[in-house]
Amino acid sequence: MSYQVIDVLGDVGLRAEGKSCEECFINAGLGLYSLITDLNLIEQKETKEFELSAETLEDLLVSFLNELIFIFDTSGFIGNLIEVDIENNIIKVKIHGDVFDPKKHERRLLVKAATYHNLVVKQENNHWIAEIIFDI
Repeated sequence: MSYQVIDVLGDVGLRAEGKSCEECFINAGLGLYSLITDLNLIEQKETKEFELSAETLEDLLVSFLNELIFIFDTSGFIGNLIEVDIENNIIKVKIHGDVFDPKKHERRLLVKAATYHNLVVKQENNHWIAEIIFDI
């Protein structure tokens, strides 16, 4: 996993990296989930799938992360394995995980939303970087 937490006054940020755009998005999703709980405690009992489209990669990243937050908020589902396919600004996602159980999963941050504040999605040589700030 290639992500790190960025300290932001009043909120929390992530920097995710990858050899491909897909890997960068996957690492951003896993980074988001790691803000919520310990990924090592999640069992892969269920799979959730969704598809989104957007005008830009920046919009796609924000939509993708907000969909992960929405799924967690509405059903308690959280994953520790994410599969992503991106083509023509359409993302197809499979998340493998389980329903959050406070008896066995550590509760970390309550993440409200991915934001556009200081948002970065870029390719440098053959490496992708995303930086995103979350409302908590």
